[in-house]
Amino acid sequence: MSPVRPVPPAGPQRTLAVAQLIGSIGDGAYYTCSALYFTRVIGMSPTRLGVGLAIAWAIGSLAGVPLGHLADRRGPRGTAVLLALTTGTVVASFLAIRSFWPFLLAVSLYATAQSGLTAARQALIAGLVARAERTALLARLQSTLNAGLALGAALGGVVLSSGSRTGYLVAFAVTAVGFVVSGLMLLRLPAPAQAPAEPRPAGGGPRAERRLAVLSDRRYALVTLVNTVLLLRMPLLSLVIPLWIAARAESLGWLGPVLFVLNTAGVMAFQVRTARGVTGLRSASRTVRDAGAFLLASCAVFALTATDVPLWATAVLLVAAATLQLVGEMKQSAGSWQISFDLAPAHQTGQYQGFFGSGVAVARTVGPLLLTTLLLEWGAPGWLLLGGLFLGAGCAMGPAVRWAERDRPGVMAAVPAEEVPELPAAETAETAETAAVAARA
Repeated sequence: MSPVRPVPPAGPQRTLAVAQLIGSIGDGAYYTCSALYFTRVIGMSPTRLGVGLAIAWAIGSLAGVPLGHLADRRGPRGTAVLLALTTGTVVASFLAIRSFWPFLLAVSLYATAQSGLTAARQALIAGLVARAERTALLARLQSTLNAGLALGAALGGVVLSSGSRTGYLVAFAVTAVGFVVSGLMLLRLPAPAQAPAEPRPAGGGPRAERRLAVLSDRRYALVTLVNTVLLLRMPLLSLVIPLWIAARAESLGWLGPVLFVLNTAGVMAFQVRTARGVTGLRSASRTVRDAGAFLLASCAVFALTATDVPLWATAVLLVAAATLQLVGEMKQSAGSWQISFDLAPAHQTGQYQGFFGSGVAVARTVGPLLLTTLLLEWGAPGWLLLGGLFLGAGCAMGPAVRWAERDRPGVMAAVPAEEVPELPAAETAETAETAAVAARA
């Protein structure tokens, strides 16, 4: 068994990781400071801020597919660079915003560019990294992302402690520069060769090549919907759990940031190891099913904190629930990465990744209102209902994936290396997976 390598090997993978690190440092500063800047410094009401962000991410959720298609047609490297530079420019415009409508325009452009950038980066990974190495790379990039967010959040903490307008503006400037530098870093990567279009099915049938084919792919849409349900975990740690602690045990308010740090450090330390066993659609589906079970267990433990227990026991239960959530999050991420790539046609990776990634925008838009109502108003029954929803989605992923891969060209479930018979080189080149990798080499 080879050791787990947290640092990607030299070459394109390491360049992608460095670009991710630089960009995420700015992201961490932005996420830490932006809400308080617009409410405290600009004077925007929290309600208007929330409405503006909801509208922006709703628009962003629609932009991933066309911008991903642009990456497929014009090349993922150039598209990713352009969108990274656009994001940096938009963040820089925050320095001059003083009212709601310019804010709404800017954050809508930010959400649009971010959705497209995610799709273009995924297409870039598909074009530069062999299929068997993608999930491991994405796990390393996720660890790198969390490290950058932690550094950026530390910078944001310094800004918040100063409370000055200048400090906030410096944080935005750091974010803008981070995106510009990370985009320019991508220019060091080779331009991936364009994957050939898949042939029409034997015996005729409907035209295989469509400009936005993912919009008519009901099977992939079902897989995306199931994954979106699991992504409702995203607002828990940043929004719902701090509010839950404040309502149930106000003296434990300090524990909210501790749980956030626990999650960040856990992903940095264990995401690569968690993703190691995910090698194909079968193992990915099992991993997502396990994620649903861990998220159910987490919700059940959170529900216990609504009971009449000593304060120290509440603290222990909160840490235990957050740990279970961390495991579920890492498993869900690892499994969904593999599924989203393996079910996407090689020549349409950008638009398919843009569609799959829209689940993040939907979770950011719908999740806060849904979860605050379900959990803060319903209490323990709401937690158990949410846990059942997670378990149901985790168990539904396997059947959804099996339906989605039916009659889909170029899709095969990976098996352990020791179970693969040794074939002559000529025969090996004929396998679907090797052919897909060779097309990108």
